[in-house]
Amino acid sequence: MITFPKAKINLGLRITAKRPDGYHDIETLFYPVNLSDALEFVIQGGKPASDELVLTGLKIVSRPADNILIKALRRLRKDFSIPYLKIHLHKAIPSGSGLGGGSSDASSLCKAVNRYFSLAISDLEMRTMALELGSDCPFFIDPAPSFATGRGEILHPAYPFLDGYFVTILNPGVPISTREAYLNCHPSKPETPLEEIIGLPADKWKKLIKNDFEEYAFKIYPIINEMKKELYRSGAIYSSMSGSGSSVFGIYEGKLKVPAKMKEYVIYEGVL
Repeated sequence: MITFPKAKINLGLRITAKRPDGYHDIETLFYPVNLSDALEFVIQGGKPASDELVLTGLKIVSRPADNILIKALRRLRKDFSIPYLKIHLHKAIPSGSGLGGGSSDASSLCKAVNRYFSLAISDLEMRTMALELGSDCPFFIDPAPSFATGRGEILHPAYPFLDGYFVTILNPGVPISTREAYLNCHPSKPETPLEEIIGLPADKWKKLIKNDFEEYAFKIYPIINEMKKELYRSGAIYSSMSGSGSSVFGIYEGKLKVPAKMKEYVIYEGVL
């Protein structure tokens, strides 16, 4: 079975509080983009002793045994009998890029296994299960534009207000640890809710929609800040780092030419 796990971008990401359980409360808007990995699995023949994971495309730092796909299967097997699988994951979404690639892979595998083996897991149950794998995994069970609070698992549908807009995503080729990013953030309550800001004209977003991880990311990798500036110079109506980084996106009313100095960093261009 083959599926294509999508990436996402974050419009705004505020860290609103440190939680007693060690996680953080956030406020963000997840918006899916058509940049995707490719994921395929088949049932292994013979008498295998474990799942087999084949990785191609962009490099993944972790060992196959520690991959979130294997963790997803372990979680499913707590409640269901699933034979050992051979999985092929072709990575096009960079790791540590703030685009949710690993989370999307895990959620897509859970959905595909649910369909293939007729497990009859509801979307609500699937989201609860996905949260055990990662805070943004529930979003990828049904990746539609969504305001997210809590750890990122409390989702409220958002009107697809960017339909028809064009997005360019740049990636500097350096991963950022989400854990380190959180350790270097300073939680605070935003004065104006993101849902209210999104309702304003897009030319107001630049000064009002913020990603709290940018300060840390810009400090350790100045190229990320330069990317954001270049996207604005090229005519983006809004530009931001996505998630905890390191990718930066620019939203345009039409397809515009990426500055020559940034072309080597382009990993996706397309209509939202």
